[in-house]
Amino acid sequence: MVVMTTVLSRQDILRLLENEPPLIEDYRDLNTQLQPNGVDFTVREVAMPQTMGRITVDNSQRLVSELAPLVFDGLGYLELMPGAYVVTYNEIVHLPNNIMALAQPRSSLLRSGVTVYGAVWDAGYSGRSQSLMIVFNPRGFRLQKNAAIVQLVFMRLTGETEGYSGTYQGENID
Repeated sequence: MVVMTTVLSRQDILRLLENEPPLIEDYRDLNTQLQPNGVDFTVREVAMPQTMGRITVDNSQRLVSELAPLVFDGLGYLELMPGAYVVTYNEIVHLPNNIMALAQPRSSLLRSGVTVYGAVWDAGYSGRSQSLMIVFNPRGFRLQKNAAIVQLVFMRLTGETEGYSGTYQGENID
């Protein structure tokens, strides 16, 4: 029997939220964040890269850019000029060893000249992840803290894998 990779439905996600640990924790409002094909993830922090990064053949020489967190104004907004930003999400994800995820930008961002790039969220990963947000709009973009900017889409693998055990396992969990 061949089992295909499938995108999890709203009902599948709700069932996985009952697991220990749950698929997602620290969400702001599940009623508004839960979508038919995924879960909206919201902005906890935005930072600007400050130093040069480095990727090499040997991960022991990897160097991730240092970040400078930006400060939201009194109403919880940031005024972002064109450029690259690193976004940390409010939500913490706990992926079982048979589920991976991809983050896709919300269409309102794209319509505003902004996008978000995310890497593959490997099966077995747990953490409060980050993505790269690029403001292409020459007039900039105004972003409010806790706004939903991506939809995380979960996919069931054809089988269980040994799971992620890399450097970013457990990242940004306070």
